[in-house]
Amino acid sequence: MQKRRYRLPVTVLCHLMVLLGAVMVLLGAGSVPARAAPTHIAAQLLAGPVKDGKATLAIRMTPEAGWHGYWLNPGDAGLGMQLSWDMPEGVKTGQPRYPVPQTLVVQGLMNHVYESEYAVLVPVTVPAGKARIPVRLKAQWLACTEQICVPERTELATEIVADAAHDPRFDTWTQRLPAPLDAPAAFSLNDKALRLAIPLPATVPLDAPHLFVGQDKLIDYAAPQAFARKGDMLLVTIPRARFAAQNAEGIDAVLRLDAAGNGISLTAKPGPVPSGGTMLAGSEAPKLPALPWLLLAALAGGLLLNVMPCVFPILSLKALSLARAGESEAHARIEGLAYAAGVIIACLGLGAMLLALRAGGEQVGWAFQLQEPAVVVALFALAVAITANLLGLFEFSVPGFASAGSPQSAFATGLLAAFVATPCTGPFMASAMGAALLLPVAPAMALFATLGLGIALPFLAVAFVPALRARLPRPGKWMVTFRRVMAVPMGLTALALGWLIWRLGGSASLAYVGALAALVLALLGLVGRAQRAGKRALMPAFATVAVLAVGVLTMPEPQPHAQEEASIIKAQAFSPEALAKARASGKPVFVWMTADWCLTCKVNEAAAIEREDTRNAFEKAGVAVLRGDWTRRDPAITRYLTEQGAAGVPLYVWYGRNGRAETLPQVLTPALLAEKAGG
Repeated sequence: MQKRRYRLPVTVLCHLMVLLGAVMVLLGAGSVPARAAPTHIAAQLLAGPVKDGKATLAIRMTPEAGWHGYWLNPGDAGLGMQLSWDMPEGVKTGQPRYPVPQTLVVQGLMNHVYESEYAVLVPVTVPAGKARIPVRLKAQWLACTEQICVPERTELATEIVADAAHDPRFDTWTQRLPAPLDAPAAFSLNDKALRLAIPLPATVPLDAPHLFVGQDKLIDYAAPQAFARKGDMLLVTIPRARFAAQNAEGIDAVLRLDAAGNGISLTAKPGPVPSGGTMLAGSEAPKLPALPWLLLAALAGGLLLNVMPCVFPILSLKALSLARAGESEAHARIEGLAYAAGVIIACLGLGAMLLALRAGGEQVGWAFQLQEPAVVVALFALAVAITANLLGLFEFSVPGFASAGSPQSAFATGLLAAFVATPCTGPFMASAMGAALLLPVAPAMALFATLGLGIALPFLAVAFVPALRARLPRPGKWMVTFRRVMAVPMGLTALALGWLIWRLGGSASLAYVGALAALVLALLGLVGRAQRAGKRALMPAFATVAVLAVGVLTMPEPQPHAQEEASIIKAQAFSPEALAKARASGKPVFVWMTADWCLTCKVNEAAAIEREDTRNAFEKAGVAVLRGDWTRRDPAITRYLTEQGAAGVPLYVWYGRNGRAETLPQVLTPALLAEKAGG
């Protein structure tokens, strides 16, 4: 019987319960009556002819659409196939041989699976002189979708016939097996990583390689794998298992060579593994710059966010803070420090939440907050309230965003500025935030803090440099007019968030939040009337907060907007399979990652992508365009962003005819895209 392997995820309770039930069923197989034929993965036992005392049995597995089976080592979750043979005396079976598996990440758990028909081949040695040999098999396996797993079992029977006709399907199944490597590999193991040196000629092409290790609890299955070439040696580095890591005296593995499923099987023994080598393009673990350079990139990225389109809606708040900074030197410094503290704390909070979610298995990236409809609704209501405040409908009687220059107000403004200003990644920021997702917690948090410092840097400069403050206009009646004017961009922000709610949840969600906004405005009007009469406005203020909280928490389940956006560029929806197919065609490929809440994305689309000259250049060159919409959370897009070293959108990647990937600038021009298409 094949060695039993199973492991349970710790992050998904329902998956845990399903797998626990599966293990209980499998362990109790001796006392449980045989089940009916499985319904989700059909199994068939076939026998090949006898040649030189040997034959091959094939266990043909056919999953239903949306279901998958598992490799011998299923990865973070799942259960390998269990086989119990009943054969005549003298007949012996060898180790089952599996085709190269696929990778499937569900809730951050790496699974080694088969999502279409596959066959497990079992070599058999038969005694001479027997024309017909009956074979019976009891097989057990786990059939899963991304939501549910079902343990299945069956009893199969066939006959090995000495003079049987050759079945051509065996040739197809044999071709799908990984070819055995003719030389042993070497490996070294420490507390942090498994490193292997695999003798592989430099002429062997590699496209999206992945190493499947047969031994359990040796490596972190979901961790990025780094591949490097050193002459005719392929160097692989994989982080160790995070919990209860095991050691090994030898390693059996399968190296996937490309997305088409070609691979080699290998055996590795302890030995020297050279260092260095040239990192492969498309390696799953990008080589990160040194931390000081990443910190400088985060600082520059935060500074440039002050002039990026995604920051324009909150310029009204910043302008009022800058104007008040001229009141006194001490007040300006206090307000600058308070504002900087708010920005930095907001960035640290968002960063900590992002890292915690990813550690828990969630596939999220930078600006993940705007992928949640409830967060967008809260921001919409807040933008409506700030617009009403700037227009004079009511005044904040507690420290707020546009009150008369208290440190608490500056701190709150910094919190809001960072929260709204960080959805889109800008120049320098992309590499820093992408690295933050791969670094340990301490340096990652340092990058988030430095990003906040970059956003706040202009205000700190005004607060502490008298020459800059001297250039600001003196406070006066003009500020009342300026405040009214600044209500326009904030009102446009509210409209943009309303449009995003429509995109996220459809017309019903937009109608709901519109009614909520009208009720909030009515209550704020009561607050303003009480304030102008010199009365306390606690009751209507509390009612406003309560209505807003209840409205956000009881928002109906959003129904995605079904209408497709008109596009000049004929783009296909992004998926890893679509990307692999497009690259295999030999044509150039343009991967375009966007989101409805990313203003930089929309500017690029209007200025460079959605243009007739770009479309004509792409059509002439036969460019395949893949568009990934990250407006709502999409694990496949998040994984791709992480693989490219990016934490958010926009992201533009160009694959040339030679298959080499190139990350394009985050600010596109029509000339750049036309040049790539014509290159």
